Amino acid sequence: MLAIGKQLTPEQRLSKAVVAIMGKQTYLALASVLMIGDRTVVDNIPTACTNGRDEMYGRDFINSLNDAELRFVVLHEVYHKLYKHLITWRHLHVQNAQLANIACDYVINIKISDDNQDGWAVMPQGGCLDVKYRDQAVWDSAAVFNDLRDNKPPSGDAPIGTPSGFDSHDWEGAAELTPDEKRELARDIDEAVRQGALIAGKLGSGGNRDLEQLLEPQIDWREVLREFIQATCAGSDYSTWQRPNRRYVSSGYYMPSGISEQAGELVIAVDTSGSIGQIELTAFMSEIKCICDTVHPEYIRLLYWDTRVCQDEKYDVHQLDKLVETTKPKGGGGTNVECVTDYLTKHGVKPQAAIVLTDGYLAGSWGQWSCPVLWCILNNKSAKPDTGKHVNITSREM
Repeated sequence: MLAIGKQLTPEQRLSKAVVAIMGKQTYLALASVLMIGDRTVVDNIPTACTNGRDEMYGRDFINSLNDAELRFVVLHEVYHKLYKHLITWRHLHVQNAQLANIACDYVINIKISDDNQDGWAVMPQGGCLDVKYRDQAVWDSAAVFNDLRDNKPPSGDAPIGTPSGFDSHDWEGAAELTPDEKRELARDIDEAVRQGALIAGKLGSGGNRDLEQLLEPQIDWREVLREFIQATCAGSDYSTWQRPNRRYVSSGYYMPSGISEQAGELVIAVDTSGSIGQIELTAFMSEIKCICDTVHPEYIRLLYWDTRVCQDEKYDVHQLDKLVETTKPKGGGGTNVECVTDYLTKHGVKPQAAIVLTDGYLAGSWGQWSCPVLWCILNNKSAKPDTGKHVNITSREM
């Protein structure tokens, strides 16, 4: 037992901060997440960091903080874990490491600050905070990243005056986790979220909006994609009476249904404005190929676009096996999907259906489509297309 008045060690102060957080009603729902991974004090890092599972705190850094600042830092690292930042947003880190770091920090810090206006947890000097990013239904890490990227000076990594953040992010450590470890971590976090919501509900803390959002049922984007292609790319080369056409059965008519060995042309339009990473693109195209092995479209027209169509690739049914290996994405500018519909009209392309992979942060409208269209929207649940169908995808699902 500690003697009264004796100075606490960094390890003891860290444990004290964790216990304080677990005992505060505001954070009852985070109790289970706080128990995930290891939490250690080390000498070889300047501040604090996490790999999405384990947390590390620099000894000298802890000594430089008062109790309120230390509580803020612990909450900060725990929210990185809760949101699975180092897995979900790795493609942003590959594009620009500094912007990815501060984009994730902006999302977290505004929430912690809003929850602690009484000063119980105080952000250390140098943290990234901007009330502009308060609405997290609009400003997730990808949206903040894009905003910072689009407003940076030509010669710098971040806008002038942008804080660098008070912690570091162990992206390399996260990448070193094995696939089994990543799956186990995802299961542990999901279970912790469910337990946290249950605890908060039983103790009457009023719940936690973040946990409620994380607990929302997730739709399998692969199933939606498969159903869309199969429904819209069914041909009618010949008819059969063995399977009635369901469109007319309800009206009392028995009509033949169409059968086709090969469907028409399928357009796949991929946003290459910089928001779609190679991991996401490969997973998406691999899934498209598998589905098309069943549907057999006559052609797949693969369009890469930003503010214009930068690449037009055409694959017939015999070339699909090489699609993932041979495709060459091009782009990197802004984001305006109207260029795709304009391109299709200009070149007289009349596809049987179209699929668009995008983050949904568009400069213009959703375009004028003359065929069924499915929007596969990556990491942006706030995007609501005004035409066609849409399904939300997160990077961690790829």
